[in-house]
Amino acid sequence: MSAVDTSTPGGSEPFAEQGPSLNDLPHRATSNRTARVIASQSGERHETPESVARGDATLAEELGLLIDGATTYAIYMLDPQGRVTIWNRGAERIKGWAEAEIIGRDFAIFYPADDIAAGRPHADLARAHACGRIEEESWRVRKDGSEFLAHVTITALHDDAGALRGFGKVIRDITQDKAAEAAIVRREHHLRSILNTVPDAMIVMNENGIVSSFSAAAELVFGYAASDVIGQNVAMLMPQAEARDHDRHLRTYRETGERHVIGNVRLEHAMRNGGEIFPIELAVGEASIAGERIFTGFIRDLTNRRATERRLQELQSELVHVSRVSAMGTMASTLAHEINQPLTAIANYLEAARAMIGDSPDALLSEIAEALELAAAQSLRAGAIVRRVRAFVDGGDTGFRDERLDLLVEEATSLGLLGAREAGIAVATHVAPGGAIVLVDRIQIQQVLVNLIRNAIQSMAASPDKVLTIATAPERDGCMQITVADTGTGIDAAVRARLFEAFATTKEDGMGLGLSICRTIVEAHGGRIWAEGIATGGTAFHFTVPLAARPDSSETADQGQRR
Repeated sequence: MSAVDTSTPGGSEPFAEQGPSLNDLPHRATSNRTARVIASQSGERHETPESVARGDATLAEELGLLIDGATTYAIYMLDPQGRVTIWNRGAERIKGWAEAEIIGRDFAIFYPADDIAAGRPHADLARAHACGRIEEESWRVRKDGSEFLAHVTITALHDDAGALRGFGKVIRDITQDKAAEAAIVRREHHLRSILNTVPDAMIVMNENGIVSSFSAAAELVFGYAASDVIGQNVAMLMPQAEARDHDRHLRTYRETGERHVIGNVRLEHAMRNGGEIFPIELAVGEASIAGERIFTGFIRDLTNRRATERRLQELQSELVHVSRVSAMGTMASTLAHEINQPLTAIANYLEAARAMIGDSPDALLSEIAEALELAAAQSLRAGAIVRRVRAFVDGGDTGFRDERLDLLVEEATSLGLLGAREAGIAVATHVAPGGAIVLVDRIQIQQVLVNLIRNAIQSMAASPDKVLTIATAPERDGCMQITVADTGTGIDAAVRARLFEAFATTKEDGMGLGLSICRTIVEAHGGRIWAEGIATGGTAFHFTVPLAARPDSSETADQGQRR
């Protein structure tokens, strides 16, 4: 097989391949350095001392151009003693000395006076020599005496044998950079101080709902530390239903731009650390920083506001309630005045009838006379009760006196138990021995007892077992406790909690004022009244009244003071 003929059909010129040849490319002058590199790679050894000198000069010139071109850096060299040997244009611009006036001078001239006195310049060279290179930020001095903050790099330079040849220094003026950084830091601190004092919670998150900032107020509102929330999905601060909807709303907004919360103020619910759900007012803003979309949510805890609103509603209800009680008080005073007159007339008629019968030997008439006498006494007693009620409503003197508790209970029981025997109710009375003396208004306390006894009788109307217990016993803090217990149907715990409020009643035809008046009377005596359920069924009402001071106790105290 013959060799390929690359000549033209005429045989005069070789066949030229498609594309430019090496000779067709633009010619670039080769520097001496490049020539030496090419020669060393091709094995050529045609260098002469003159060509080497010319190459070194060219390299030095190129390096000088490169160094002089770095005008934002002061680049210079020192000999081992710290004298300046090379000085670029950047050093001249930054420090103010021209090359001709600084070459050969000690570099300590660039340090503040305090640093020179402390031996700092040559200490820096010693550190660079020992470490090979040091880098720091420190103050330097210009030719005009002004100081600037510099980023300083000092590099120790050694020859092939390891001997120190000098030092290379690179200086950059960072005064403005540091001032700008300080201004940014100040602004950040100012902004953070503002955000930390804003009472509303602030949360910053990315477009995927991942929290990047959690303010101090947010920590207080939600009960989480910022470190617990940052990097987590903001849905952790929401109830389950809201969390599910939040992720869906974010996804819809990214895909369609449809807004749900952004740009609006909405009433929502959030969840504290621990699971407590609470109402919030939520406002969300949007911003784009460096192409990244972020959302900022401002959350206001409405718990206290809702509590205040509920309290206002309660106060309004209480105001209506007080007005009703006031109206009832006025009506009670009027009724007491009106009822007292017929009661007095009834007592007078009964007394007259008793006098007309006289001391008859007829047994039947004697029993009638006794009944009339008892009826007249009870009419007078009813009149006294009415007068006491009127005095109580009017706020007059109700007559606190020392009374024997056993006699007081006995009188009230005799009135309150009227009709109890016919209703099949068994009565058990347990009075504490010792004849306790209490400081009370007898009529008012008897009114409380009568009210409790009549309520107990009514509560046992449908009970197969009807037992009414009336008892007294000492209690702590110088009080006596009086108890009226029944075996009735009992009272629901929810009703028992508001049993002593005005207009609260378990009776279909009751007005709900009896127990409220009882509580007012007992509390006016410095006591308390409450109700308890009985395990076997029924309810026990307890109230306390104060014991009267013993006469000998005050005398003993006076004697002790005189001693």
